Formats: sequence, structure tokens, C-alpha cells
Amino acid sequence: MRYAIATFGCRVNQADSLQIEMRLRARGGTRATVDEADLVVVNTCSVTATADHAARQMLRRVARLNPNARVVATGCYATRAGDEIAALPGSPDVFPNDEKHTIVDRLLPVFETTAERFGDGSGACGALVSPGVVGRVAFMLRVQTGCDEPCAYCIIPSTRGRGRSLDVAHVLAAVSHAAASGFQEVVLTGVHLGSYGRDFKADAAASSLATLLRALDRHPSDVTFRISSLEPMDCSPEVVDLVVGSGRFAPHFHLPLQHASDAMLRRMRRPYTLDLYRRVVDRIRDRLPHASIGSDLIAGFPGEREEDAARTRDYVSGSPLTYLHVFPYSPRAGTEAARLSDRVAGPLVRERARALRAVGSELFRRFRAGQVGVVRPGLTLEGGTLVLTDNYLKVPVAPGRAGNERVRVHITAADPLEGELVD
Repeated sequence: MRYAIATFGCRVNQADSLQIEMRLRARGGTRATVDEADLVVVNTCSVTATADHAARQMLRRVARLNPNARVVATGCYATRAGDEIAALPGSPDVFPNDEKHTIVDRLLPVFETTAERFGDGSGACGALVSPGVVGRVAFMLRVQTGCDEPCAYCIIPSTRGRGRSLDVAHVLAAVSHAAASGFQEVVLTGVHLGSYGRDFKADAAASSLATLLRALDRHPSDVTFRISSLEPMDCSPEVVDLVVGSGRFAPHFHLPLQHASDAMLRRMRRPYTLDLYRRVVDRIRDRLPHASIGSDLIAGFPGEREEDAARTRDYVSGSPLTYLHVFPYSPRAGTEAARLSDRVAGPLVRERARALRAVGSELFRRFRAGQVGVVRPGLTLEGGTLVLTDNYLKVPVAPGRAGNERVRVHITAADPLEGELVD
């Protein structure tokens, strides 16, 4: 059986797709192109209207290129608008998020396999896979899903449900599996990663992200870890100190701000202020001078005045942030924000988004320039001519190494970014 998987959206979806792929490989499946596959899985995102559109385009493309394939749509868009997807050409099978883990068992005959597995609960992996075989050098590990924070603009709580965490024993077993497969880096992901363990009401000892990170720090393998996106109120001094002192966690934080106006943050139902955010990122920069600190911003949220937009540009321009993901606001049906009447005109939304992206480009340029002359540890990506540093720079290097090798790279230039491997 030949399969193809198309993944849209965040690292949580990437981690889910990895699990599906491992189960397919455990059943003897082999990767193929979309036009040659017997089974095509489209793992959708629905965070924006653009994400919905991209998923529909992919599903129509599959129906056009490979009308004989069994097509499955899953993920957040499939959960939110399953009937809409089922009516597309090819009549894709729809598996909402809470059924995503059943795709392989329901579509393929169940037969005995000798593939090594980890754990005994939902989400256990199938066959061992090598780094790069599944398209990534890092092992994407979803340790949490769902969200209990009712942000006004976000549809994801309705598509992922309440927060649920994978218990520490299963997380550690998954890391052991990744290490046995040859992965050298594990990326910890979650819809609301910082809420990890809050659903373990009967187990106070395993009720925080810091508890999980300390357990990972003691894992007997030599894999390193990268923490995915954290809400600013969840990035505690304890978490920062652990990253500083451990040596196993990448100096890389992604902390969504969304807006620098406290009035807009309240409208968005974001549970923090700019002052809290500022203190968090300033502390990271003080403790980890070379850390990469990224952020998400929304441009043109309903009610945003020019002075609100200027406040965001002014703060971000002088902040320690190193890169930005900027999203022009788009209403999602079913969210509180979609019912707000004071929307910003589309051209103005796009103009404000462009201004923020320009700020982000300058922040990234300054960060690159500040790294010239520095030696950073990293991993070679597929082909060995690119190194992903611990602080999230992708540095081109001369050929001569395989992928997935631990290296140290001396950054020699910023524009364009260049480096040399050092012994």
C-alpha cells in the first residue's frame, strides 16, 4: 500500500501526521507521490480562511491527479466543516480530530506486525523510522492537545476540544522510541503546551510543564529538546531557568503576543498584559543573550485604531524579539470576534500587516548580524548543506556532511547567512 500525507498548519498537525505515517509504515506502507498513492491523507488547518482554502485546493488537486486514490481529510477544517469537505470532488472520507488516531485501523486490514512500539495507550507509535524518511530531522512529539482559553478570534478550541495531556510515562517512552530511531532532537508541541498537566487533577506531581521538562532532562538518551509555542503567562521563571541550566533544551522560545495594546488584548480575551509579556522576554534575553525569541501578531483586529497599531509597531521595533509571524485578521464563523461590528477595512488590515512584517524583517536582520562570529551547536538537515542551530538559524554550509549530524557552526556572514563547520 502506497500512501501520501499532506499537512497544513502548526507543529501539532505535523506531530499528528508523523504518528499517522508511523502507523502506516508499521502496516507495510510505503511513501509515494500524491498522483501514485493508494491512500492520500490531507491533515487540514482552520486557523484562517486562507488555511481552509489551501486544504480545499489540495483535496481538489488529489481528485484531479489521482481519482482512484482513497482520500482522507482530517484536522481542524475537517472537524469544523466536515460536510463541506465531503461534498468536494472525490468525496473524501472525513475524520474529525477526535478520530484522527483511528484512520489507519479503520481503513487498513488489521494484521500482526513485528514493528517495535512504545507505550500501551492511545497514540502509540508503529514502525521505527529514520530521520529524514518522514521528511523531517526533528521528531515532532505532541504532548498536549485542546485548549481551555477562549480567545475571541480563535476557532481551535471548538475543533480540538478541552485540554488533554499525554502522561509523563508515555512522553518518556515516545522519546525513547525517537532516540532508538536515530532522532537527535525532539520538538515538544501542543495546542496549549503551557497548560500541560492541568487535566491531571488526581496527580498533582505531574501537573505542570516544568514537571515534564525536568523528567525529560533526566531521560537517559542524549537527545535534545526544543519547546514549541508557549503562551507568555505560561513561560515561568522556572521554565526559563531550566532551559538555562540544563543544556538539553534549545535556547529558542516562541511566545505569541498578538498585540501590544492592553485594550486590544482585552478585546481578544488574551489573559496577560504587555507589561507581563515585556518582563518575560526581557528576562529570557538577560538570561540567554543568544536565544531566538519569536512571536505571533494579529493586524487589524476589530476595533484596532491607528494608535493601537502604532503601539504594537513601536514596542516590537525596540523589543528583544528576533522574528515575527504576522496574521492579517480574518473572521472565523463561530468565534466571538466574528460578531464584532467595528471591523477594520481590508486594505488597511493588509497595510498594517505589511508594516509589521517589515519590522519583523529588520528584527531578524539584526539578530543574524549579532550572531556573526559566534559558534553555535546545531543539526545538519537533509543533504547536509544546511545547519539548524540551537537558536533557530538555518545556516548554509559547504557540502560534505550527511543529514542529522550534530555539528558546531561558525557563523561568518549575515546577509546572506553563511557559516563554516568547526571540529
